Parts: sequence; structure tokens; C-alpha cells
Amino acid sequence: MSRLLEVVSLSKHYRKQLGLFRQTTIQALNNVSFSLGAAQTLAVVGETGSGKSTLAKVLVGIEQPDEGEIRLAGQAVTLSHYRKYNHVIRYMFQDSERALNPSQKVGSMLDHVLRFSTVLDEPQRQQKVLQSLQQVGLMDEHIDFYPHMLSAGQQQRLALARALILDPKILILDEALTVLDPTLRAQIVNLLLELQQKNGLSYLLISKNLRLVRHISDHCLVMQHGQVVEAGDTEQLLNQPQHPHTRKLMGLS
Repeated sequence: MSRLLEVVSLSKHYRKQLGLFRQTTIQALNNVSFSLGAAQTLAVVGETGSGKSTLAKVLVGIEQPDEGEIRLAGQAVTLSHYRKYNHVIRYMFQDSERALNPSQKVGSMLDHVLRFSTVLDEPQRQQKVLQSLQQVGLMDEHIDFYPHMLSAGQQQRLALARALILDPKILILDEALTVLDPTLRAQIVNLLLELQQKNGLSYLLISKNLRLVRHISDHCLVMQHGQVVEAGDTEQLLNQPQHPHTRKLMGLS
């Protein structure tokens, strides 16, 4: 399996004030390493505060790591150079409704991404916007809709269109399917799997839903207190968990 993304010894800590003269250090990530292949899905699971979302924010450049290296197709990336690699890794937020600008029409929202990150002219951008809507099952007329005019499922599809409009190699789903009801979740999961098969997309799925993890991921990392405590093939890991924390997450201990 070719390694599209490699994370090597990634660490991140925060300083927290405990009054006027005291501070404590919170180790959000501690020596985290893993790899993700092309057209693969890697799930990251763990309790709240385990470091899952910090990992996602570091990977897309929202946060800077204290130590470690991130490689894309074998090349180390400088996270501060956002425009250089935001075509490769994109991020889909947990709550699509809150992540969408309520005062901006769908077409303008998608066009803004293209104006910021590409050299396409206006007709090319217009064509790309329509292609992106069609890719996720939305219609051309949705270009003139505001987010509140869309259903919850359509809002999720719009969020997906915005994440995919730069044709990334990797999409990070940070609890992005959690807020959906089971029917809508199944629709979006089927769409994600279809896009993966068609375009070779890789997903980093951050989720507490182990049923979802089992259904769509190839490999799984289990995190606790900023560290990876267990990793492996999803089916094997969930069927035969070795670490006590994994067994706890599965309700086996």
C-alpha cells in the first residue's frame, strides 16, 4: 500500500493557567505516528479529550505541532504554508449548519473557496461550482439558495461539496456524521464510499460511533490522553481488542 500521508512522532501541548502564578501543561498529542494509504479510510477513536480533534486541527494547519513531521506522498510539509497543501487535505466540520455562512448563497460560498485557492477565471469557477454540486447530489438551482433553505441532508452535502471542490486526496471527517439521523447518515456514508471508489479519496474518520467505524474504515487508531494505545486492521482490532482502553470503549470491561 502506497503511503499518501505519514505522521511521524507528532506532539502538541498547551499551557493552562491555574490561577495568578500557576500553570499546568496539557499534552494533547504525545508522539503520535501512523500512515494512511490512497483510497483507504483510517478511523481515530477515543473518549473526549483523547486528542482526536487536536490531531485533525494539526493536520489541516489550524494548530501547529511542537514536534514531529507530516509527509504527503513522501514529502515533508510545512503546515504554515496553507495554500500549498490545502488542495491535498480538506476538513469537514462536525456541525455543517453552524459551519455554513447563513448570509452567503451556496454559489458564492463555493466560489469563495476557488477564488482563494485557485487561479481559475470566473467562467471556470462557475463550471467547477456546478460540477461540485452535482457530484454530491445537489441541483444547479441550489446555487442561489441560502443555507437555511436547505434540509439537514442537503446542508451536509453542501459541506461535503465545499470540502471536495479543490479535488483533495484526503478528507478529514471530524465527527461530521454524528449529528445526522440514521437515514441521512446512511445516505452520506454511501455517497462517501461511492466517491472513494470513483476518485480514490482517502478519509481520516474521527468518530465515537464504533458501528460506523467498523462499516467504513480499513484501519483504526485508538487514542487515550494524547497517545495511540492500539492500532491495526479495523475488523481485527474491534473483534479482538488487546488494550484495556479499547475494551472499555467497546463496553467489554
